[in-house]
Formats: sequence, structure tokens, C-alpha cells
Amino acid sequence: MADEIETMSFEQAIAELEKVVNQLDRGDVPLEESIRLYERGAALKARCETKLKEAEEKVEQITLDADGRPVGTRPADP
Repeated sequence: MADEIETMSFEQAIAELEKVVNQLDRGDVPLEESIRLYERGAALKARCETKLKEAEEKVEQITLDADGRPVGTRPADP
């Protein structure tokens, strides 16, 4: 399961997380299944956070010209 989540795109992970939350919100899931869903949801949330951080880091590397247009990227800070 974790391997599957680690290869998901942000969009895939957020869609799956929404499904998990909806299942838990319904309240008709047995306890053991609720625990499994909660654990999956936590892993999906972590994946989404990772993908967002990666995107933020890429955006921070974009360089702009004097008119504010993107002209390239700079190396990431160590």
C-alpha cells in the first residue's frame, strides 16, 4: 500500500484522500476498517504534503526579468 501511495501524483493522492474522508464521514464503516482507512488517509496526506513542498521548491527557483516574466531557474539552495 505504501509503495502505491509513494508513486501517486498529487492529483491522484488528493482524490483518494477525499474518498477516504468521505467513507470515514459516513460513519458506517466497522472499527477495524476505520482504523485501516485512517492510516491510509494519513499516508495520503503525507504524500500530498510532499508533492506540494516539491512544487513550492520548484516555484521558488524561477527567476524573473525586470518586467516580472519568468526567464529561467536558479540552482536550489543547499
